Amino acid sequence: QLHLVNSGGGVVQPGGSLTLSCAAYGITLEDNAVAWYRQAPGTEREGVSCISINARRQLYADSVKGRFTVSKDHAKNTAYLQMDGLTPEDTGTYYCAARHTLCRDSGSLPAVDHWGQGTEVIVST
Repeated sequence: QLHLVNSGGGVVQPGGSLTLSCAAYGITLEDNAVAWYRQAPGTEREGVSCISINARRQLYADSVKGRFTVSKDHAKNTAYLQMDGLTPEDTGTYYCAARHTLCRDSGSLPAVDHWGQGTEVIVST
């Protein structure tokens, strides 16, 4: 059965860093693009980053460019989102998604069939 397990969230001060993980079961990330989304309370879920199937392209939302880095480790069947220079505006629940498709330039997938369970990130003093 396919499922994605998110981890790595926590509470961090502004300017701090976190690395989120997305471990995949029942699906091979080497054959899929992986995107990260976030959802702040009272807002819609938005895409923040996407890495292509062959991992050669990384796309980012404008709000995180230069601060976030997405990657995949095919041997571990796990994707990561390295987040640096965090601000309170980055607070939210972060989800990963995977699909055999192209990434959108905005850092998302055109459609999502399966979501990770989410991991919460809180940026606060």
